[in-house]
Amino acid sequence: MSAEGNRYGRLVRRGLLSAGRLQELLQRAEKEGTSLEELLLAAGVPKHEILLCLAGSYHVPFIEFDESVIVSRQIVRRMDWARLKQELWLPLSISGDTAEVILCRPDDPGVIANIFQALGVRAVTYRVALPADLLRIIEHNRDLNPGFPPEAGRTPLARVRTFLADRRSLYACHRTALAKGRTGLAFLRTGLSFMAMALVLFRVFGTGYLAMIDGLLFISGMLMAFDGITWYLPARRIGSRPVVCRASEPAGGTSVLAVSNEGDAPLFSRSAPVPGADTLRKGWNSLSPVMRRRFLASDRTDLAEERTVLACFRTLMARARTGLSFTRTGFAFIGLGIALFRQFPSSRWTIADAVLILIGVAMVAEGLFWYLPGRRAAAESSRSMKGAADRPNIWDNLFPPLFAQREGDRDLRSFPPVKEFSSPGIWATTGLALERTILAERRNVMARLRTVMARARTGLAFIRTGMNISAVGLGLLVYFGSASAAWAVFDGVLIISGALIIADGIIWYLPAERTRQQFPYCFHEMEIAMPDYGVPNRSWGKAAFSHDDLEND
Repeated sequence: MSAEGNRYGRLVRRGLLSAGRLQELLQRAEKEGTSLEELLLAAGVPKHEILLCLAGSYHVPFIEFDESVIVSRQIVRRMDWARLKQELWLPLSISGDTAEVILCRPDDPGVIANIFQALGVRAVTYRVALPADLLRIIEHNRDLNPGFPPEAGRTPLARVRTFLADRRSLYACHRTALAKGRTGLAFLRTGLSFMAMALVLFRVFGTGYLAMIDGLLFISGMLMAFDGITWYLPARRIGSRPVVCRASEPAGGTSVLAVSNEGDAPLFSRSAPVPGADTLRKGWNSLSPVMRRRFLASDRTDLAEERTVLACFRTLMARARTGLSFTRTGFAFIGLGIALFRQFPSSRWTIADAVLILIGVAMVAEGLFWYLPGRRAAAESSRSMKGAADRPNIWDNLFPPLFAQREGDRDLRSFPPVKEFSSPGIWATTGLALERTILAERRNVMARLRTVMARARTGLAFIRTGMNISAVGLGLLVYFGSASAAWAVFDGVLIISGALIIADGIIWYLPAERTRQQFPYCFHEMEIAMPDYGVPNRSWGKAAFSHDDLEND
């Protein structure tokens, strides 16, 4: 029998395996290139018997996976994790010129040489482990659940959340700049209105000592328009930057969100579902506290991604509202120019009428430049929030309903995974991770509400714009009548277009208003639990905040 067969002869002598069956597994391992230990475990051989065979053959103690097997950060910080997993060894400690190493094949001269070269020591003591156990020890020290990529560690996930928070801050800056730009547009509209009034008064009443008032009105309008432009142009430069709101589909922590191209333009991508992760997640009550915290960290990252995408949608809708404010002003100028053109005979003032119309057309075109992407964002945000409402929440993941579980499956039953002998410190840390995840989910609920309300504000901007367009058309039609069929058709088109935009705005606004009435965040007092994981949650204190408290502060 081969050396491998002699190593496991103890199993045959103890009657745990026949010699023929052992030979069959040896041949299968050689043919398939798999580990003989995995085949022995699959054949029903107890794990400790395999470890005793390895320890007796190599004359070294064995070690199993346990979360208490922690490697010093100083040692592994300089190690190549991919190489450790490939060669199946891990340094436990280094003291002077001696190191203690876990490995699977102490008789492999290539691995032994690599260990001495990597650690730079003269003597090494070994502990033998099964390949699956050693991989779990390596993954655990890298803060990973079984089979997950390196990006699934809590530190990489925290880095992703930091980049997502930075992007949300950028979107907030964009929205503030757009709000400032809309304020500038209000200055610009007021200034242009003053200038138009001055020109109309001068055109109607001609020159005279009161023309000085017309001149002052015109100059004031120019100054206000110039001031508004200086507010608007920086906002336009910021708002014209391309913004793409794209979210990956969360998978309940079974896939990983990662960041690349770290810098001013980070890119976010999601890994494919990790094989076996879904089954691991469903067995929540059998997971250790550390493994649960890793899943919860992934959940918080998924929630942070959703909040970021919702912030992106709100930014695009803020752009649309900025564009609609331009559009309203543009139609007002078009209406004024057309009214002056139709009221007065052709003269040198006709050029001023044409200028007013051209300014209005330019403003409408500028508004459409901002409006169309915002409208698409509003539709996409609605679909995104409907999809989020259909996804399970954190409690569905942790304590799924009993009726949805397989009968007799103890790992999936809904009961708190806390036992009398559990260490309070460990469970308190996991409880805090759960509390942070719940708070993150609540923030997402409120972010969805803010997005709905932003959609409602955009709908109201539609209504104002539609009313403005219809008012221009109706005013022209009432004042000039329908004597000219062409102009009457033009006026009718304005009225109908405005009515359609009003109807579209109402469709956007009413669902948002119903949603607002379902949430208490806008008018009720706020109450926050103060967690103390050393006592039952029914004994936790609560801090209540009312509007009066907030106003006094």
